[in-house]
Order: sequence, then C-alpha cells, then structure tokens
Amino acid sequence: MATDVQAYLHQHETKSLLRFITCGSVDDGKSTLIGRVLRGGRGVVDDQLSALEKDSAKHGTQGEAMDFALLVDGLAAEREQGITIDVAYRFFATEKRKFIVADCPGHEQYTRNMATGASTADVAIVLIDARKGVLTQTRRHSFIVSRLGITRVLLAVNKMDLVGFDQGVFEHIVEEYRRLAEQLGISSVQALPLSALDGDNLITASARTPWYSGPSVLEYLENVSIDENAVDGAHAGRLPVQWVCRPNLDFRGFAGTVCAGAFETGEEVAVLPSGKRSHIARIVTQDGDLVRAGHGQAVTLTLTDEIDVSRGDVIVSARNPCETADQFAAHLIWMDEAELIPGRGYWLKIGARTVNATVTEIKHKIDINSQEPLAAKTLHLNEIGICNLNLDHAIAFEPYALNRTLGGFILIDRQSNATVAAGTLDFALRRAGNIHWQAMDVNKTARAALKSQNPRCIWFTGLSGSGKSTIANAVEQRLLAGHHHTYSLDGDNVRHGLNKDLGFTEADRVENIRRVAEVARLMVDAGLIVLVSFISPYRSERDMARSLFGAGEFVEVFVDTPLALCEQRDVKGLYAKARAGELPNFTGISSPYEVPLQPELHLRTAEHGIEDLVESVLKHVSS
Repeated sequence: MATDVQAYLHQHETKSLLRFITCGSVDDGKSTLIGRVLRGGRGVVDDQLSALEKDSAKHGTQGEAMDFALLVDGLAAEREQGITIDVAYRFFATEKRKFIVADCPGHEQYTRNMATGASTADVAIVLIDARKGVLTQTRRHSFIVSRLGITRVLLAVNKMDLVGFDQGVFEHIVEEYRRLAEQLGISSVQALPLSALDGDNLITASARTPWYSGPSVLEYLENVSIDENAVDGAHAGRLPVQWVCRPNLDFRGFAGTVCAGAFETGEEVAVLPSGKRSHIARIVTQDGDLVRAGHGQAVTLTLTDEIDVSRGDVIVSARNPCETADQFAAHLIWMDEAELIPGRGYWLKIGARTVNATVTEIKHKIDINSQEPLAAKTLHLNEIGICNLNLDHAIAFEPYALNRTLGGFILIDRQSNATVAAGTLDFALRRAGNIHWQAMDVNKTARAALKSQNPRCIWFTGLSGSGKSTIANAVEQRLLAGHHHTYSLDGDNVRHGLNKDLGFTEADRVENIRRVAEVARLMVDAGLIVLVSFISPYRSERDMARSLFGAGEFVEVFVDTPLALCEQRDVKGLYAKARAGELPNFTGISSPYEVPLQPELHLRTAEHGIEDLVESVLKHVSS
C-alpha cells in the first residue's frame, strides 16, 4: 500500500506544469469556460459543488442551472455585476498534466490585471463571442499576449449555440484572427468552436459540431507542447541574486532562481553589472549540494573569491555574459489614470533590482486595431507605446524575446508606490554602449576647496507671486557679501534662453524642471552655491532634482504664501489673465500645485518679513 502511495505521489510530482490564461473582450465567457474545465478536469470537489449550487441560486445568471463562472469570480463586486475584475488563479490536475489557470478580466479599465496574468503564462486561450467577432479588446489582449512572449494561442469561438453552430461564422472569425496573429508574430493558433455554457467541445468532442475534427479544450491543454527554454533561453547560465545568505562567518552564498541555461560546480562566472569574475565553489540546496543546476531551480551559489555581490546583481556564465546598459528602447503598457509624461522620474524594477528611471522619449504609440504606429507625446491608460528609457545605473539585461526575467520590468510611481506601467526591453540604445563616464583629476571637492565653501543647490518652490525670486535675490546678495561664489537660476530668465522652446503644458513643465536640475547639478559640481527659483509644482520633479545631488547638497525651500495674497500682489497680471481664462494650465488656478511634504525650510511669508526669511535660509545653509 505504501508503495502504491509513493508511486502515485511520484507520478504527480513528475507531471509537466502548464500555465495558461483566458482573455478576450468582456462577457465572452472566460470565467464560464474555466469553471467548466475545472469541473471536467476534476478540479472541483463535492463541497465546492454544493456551495456553487447555492451561489448560483443567489448570484447566478443561468436561471436554475449552475453558473460555473462563480467558481473563479469570487469578489463581491464581480458577483454583483457578473464580470471579472481581478485575476483569479486556480490549480487543477488531470492524469496527463498539472495546470495553473489565470482568469483575466475583459474590461478595458482592467487591462493591467490581464497583463499581470499573461506575464507568467505559456498558453493563452483567446475567447471570441461568435455573435460579435474580433473586437478592439480582443486585439489589445492579443497584442499584449504577443509582447509577453506567448506564442501558442487557443482561439475559442464561444457561444456558437447562439448562431446555430454555423460553420461559416466560425471560419470567418478564424480567418480574421489568423491575419491578426500573423501581424503580431503569434506562430501557433488552434481554433475551435465552443459553447462554454453547454460544455460543447470543452472536455470531449460535441455532436453539434460534426464539421469540426480538432481537439477539445481540455485535450489541447493536455497535449500542447511547451518548451520551457523557448523564452528563457537555452544558453549560458543566468541567476539574478535575490538574497545574500550569510548565516555565519564561514558561509556567504548568493540565492536566486536560475532563469536561463545552467551552472556547474567549478564553472567561471561573472557578476554583472560590475563584471567581477570568480568560480562556483558550491551549488547549495536544502536537499544537499548539486553538481549542476538548470533552468527553474532555486539554488544558492558560493564563489571561490570574496568579491562584492549584492541583491539585484546577476551571476552569469563568463563564457557568454549578457549585456549591461543604462539606456533602452522598450515596449510600454501604460496602466495609470494619470498620463505618462516624458521626463518624469519613476522607479524601474527588473527582477530583484530597483533603479531610478526616466522615459526620455515616446517614439510612437501603437494603434491596437491596425498595429500601425501613431505619433504621441504622452501615453494614456491602456495605451501601448515604444519608448526610450534612461536609468541612473547600468543593469544586466537580455531582450525580453530571449529572457523574460531579465527583459521584463515594471515602472513604479515614486509618490504613491503604485505600479503605473509594465514593459519589455527590446535592445540597448547604441549611445548607451558608446558613451562612458570620463574621470577627471579636478573634482567637485577640489573646486569647492578653492572657493572655501560647501556647494549647495537651494531650491525655492512656491506659487507664482509667492516671493521666491525676491527672497533668492536677497539671499544671493548676502552670500556675495560674504565672499561666496553663487549663481541664480530664475524661472522667467531661463525661459529666455535654455528653455525658450517650452510651453506650460504638464509635459513641458516636467521637461523645464529636468533641464534646470541638470544645469544646477553641473553648477554644484563646479563648487558653486546655486539658487533655483521655480514654481516646480510637481513633487515627482522636485524629487527627481533632489536625486541628482549628494547628501546635504539639495535644500528645498517652500515659500508658503496664501493664494489670495499671491493674487493680491499679481505684479505680472498673470492671475487676472488666468481667472479670465486667457492663461490655461496656470498653477494654482487651472493647474495643481503639490505642496512639499518635508522641505528643509518652510518659509511663511505672511507671518515674517523678508529679513527674517533671508536669515532663516542663511542660517540653514551655513550649518
């Protein structure tokens, strides 16, 4: 008996695992299909069936019959509305294979959730309502599927019962979708007619489609071949370091999952992006040391040399290392309600590494229906674009087509920590490999010592008319009187030269601050105390500016003046024009001002005179 149990467990342990998703437009029957497959694949136990009967009576949309969509639509809002909102993952197994299925939402506003589910899938089931044909959301999901490296698609033309199982309708839809798949580079498409509600061609062949001789849904899933190395590369070893393991003084290992190729004991490896080399001393697992570790195995590597390796580094085979770069061309799926604006800073997370990133240029966005490139200056929710990225540190990478782990990334908003985009790296920009930092013998420390001062960037921010330039001018006069070397960058003055090509849209404001911050950084590097007077309304841009400077070099001064007082002063007549609608995108009126949360100095101009305010700035700078 024990032998039988062990044999049974071994059989299930050695089964292959298939990850697949269902996607398509809203109400195409994705959840119903999965529910039926779970039932047919014996992924639903008796107590779940009993609960399903009760839920169907309460929330179901099929009258007296069981609503199998409720097996995966578990959120209250999903059951109330009869739609899928979040990605639902379910595990089940048949005699041939184990499965993890992700039921993805069809609504356009939840496209981000669909992209999440597709990122780990091997196969995509694309459902199409036979009555509606190929819709925009079908095209969008198929495009995402293709960009995320899924090359096998099961095209399920659902609700065939509502068109009388018409073969002509089926073939017309299949022909249209195959043209789309060819455009997208989807190499394998298996089409089948389906009625998820009645179970036709789900588990076994249906008598109502005698003209169809292909596999059922479950037969296809059980037999489709998957090459585990098709995307993640059957080449030299790659291991992103997730954790530096140091349980005692005698052990220092680097834990992670092999995402491509294999490693062997004694093999020469390189650590990227530093490029330091060593040899593998041991391959450690919980069950003992290995001689060889292959794709998908979680291991801890120890090296023969004590070299610097940190979380986020990538250990690679020295005979064939991957590239490192800090500028890329990438596909980007924008997932935030607020539009993407080039020049704004984000965090880019790739594997276990997080770096500062900026979208420097949107080359174009992609028309979902035609796949044609369209000119774009920004990206809105669910739009897909080809962009250039600039990072503050070089990273080890491979194109997503070769390696999902080292080629896929997300962008994170610095303020809210929300994921705003998912992307795939296409290639490193040529200039990233051709341009290197040139070390100079004369540095910032030497220049500052010559001037006998600590270089700083004093960044004045506040509404128009708050008194930023007035205070900055007075501070500079006092510093100059004390024989300090200074320079002032004023918002209006800079727009006469460096930034004269920029307007006042949100995108132009972001670029305005980016340029000024880079100039200010160069001036601080020259040993100067630079005073910057800009409205700089967005926290993200002020944080970007701060990130360019060393510790203590950036002093954010919030010139806090009530809006009413700013309007009362209105020395330029700008507020009057803004109130009259003659100045669009005017900060404080038609465009927001994001108040600094933790400025180094908070100057309340309504409560203190200018001499007191200047003294506060000088006191802080001198300290």
